[in-house]
Amino acid sequence: MLPRLRRHQLARLTDTGWADVLRRPWDAQARECLAHWASRDLPLVVTRQPADARAGGELALGLPAPQRWERRRLALRVPSAAVVGTAEFPCLGELADSAAPADAVAPVRRLARALADRLAVQRATARVFGSHGWRLLTGLDHVRPASDLDLWIGVADVAQADAVAATLRAFDGRTPRLDGELVFGDGAAVAWREWLDWRAGRVREVLVRRADGIALRHDTDWCRASAVPAGVA
Repeated sequence: MLPRLRRHQLARLTDTGWADVLRRPWDAQARECLAHWASRDLPLVVTRQPADARAGGELALGLPAPQRWERRRLALRVPSAAVVGTAEFPCLGELADSAAPADAVAPVRRLARALADRLAVQRATARVFGSHGWRLLTGLDHVRPASDLDLWIGVADVAQADAVAATLRAFDGRTPRLDGELVFGDGAAVAWREWLDWRAGRVREVLVRRADGIALRHDTDWCRASAVPAGVA
């Protein structure tokens, strides 16, 4: 039985799983990057799960490489048995307390700390994915001076989503730029800026993303009250 997966989850492979991956016909650069990941037991990220992958008992995973490997995006499919467990990206508070690149440390820490405190009042926890999240996980050169701060924030219902999106809007325009998604209990996710436009009536539909596909929705049935996604409570 395949595990229930959500986009932005992290997955670690078994030794056998990594050995199978490294036996595949990669070019030299990709092989070097994958070997580094395998030797340090670094995670991969759950991506969109195509129907043919699930039908074949496989999981679709991704590896966004740092500058050392020219920021390549490597896509993998592995048998479900190759995944030893799942985890989550770091919380925003961990970024506030971390050592960021010298040219960005002050604005990143200030924004992360202030935003984490505001979200805590709303009982919402943000997790950092994208370049800043990967730097926290790997210690490698994922972050550039112009890198956005990518967040996903678990929300329980429309009211909490409205409050969180309004908080993010209040921080918009600062450095680094805020990007990311509101994620409901069943894994349905929507970009927070698109949510604001939809709720304000500036657009009639909103793009909802799940691990098994995307859909345009005009109703609110898909975002009714539900448990906050695991890993953010």
